[in-house]
Amino acid sequence: MDSCFITKSCSIFGKEVLVDGSSVYSVDHATGFGEFIKAVYKHFGIRFPKFYKMDSLSKLAFITSELLLNGIDIKHRFKPEEIGIVLVNSSSTLEIDERHYRTIEDKSNYFPSPALFVYTLPNIMVGEIAIRNKIMGENITFVAEKYDPELLVEYVNLLMANGKIKGCICGWVEYDRTGIRYESYMYLVEKKDFTNRNVKFEASFLEKQYRDMKVYNYGTINQ
Repeated sequence: MDSCFITKSCSIFGKEVLVDGSSVYSVDHATGFGEFIKAVYKHFGIRFPKFYKMDSLSKLAFITSELLLNGIDIKHRFKPEEIGIVLVNSSSTLEIDERHYRTIEDKSNYFPSPALFVYTLPNIMVGEIAIRNKIMGENITFVAEKYDPELLVEYVNLLMANGKIKGCICGWVEYDRTGIRYESYMYLVEKKDFTNRNVKFEASFLEKQYRDMKVYNYGTINQ
């Protein structure tokens, strides 16, 4: 199978945003996720009013994808159906699941919200990215115990080899229900290396990059 290439990456770990491994925004003061992600949204001049209605997981995925695709005319490179989105996370939508459950657990005070319920679907973060960028290719969210680059590489390479897609936004987006720990690591994978950097889409490379970011941000990989 021919190698695919990582032509760009974006990650958000803790309170820092990195594009292709270089820091492009960070805060050094105490702030919660909600305040931080809104600050990133405003700092980069992103305009998408629906952002404010999203759950935390979708906001994290959306902002990461916006910065990943910033400066790239992906619709010029590929047809909408030739672009895929493949993401993995661990906690699924547990934060929203718990909030939704609180609206239905008391039958005498039953107040479920359709706007809340829609975000109990893990694939909704993929949907938000697809709607924003008019992407119509293969898309899926896997729920795994931990970051699994081998799963991503195997699945995306299979889609590429079968001609399902020619470019793919993929990676890891995790938000735990406490809001204390959140991290995303997304990359644009393409069959052709438009950057000439020759960064191959390989599990060993992705694992090393992820481990390095965890050590840098948490001081350990056992988090």
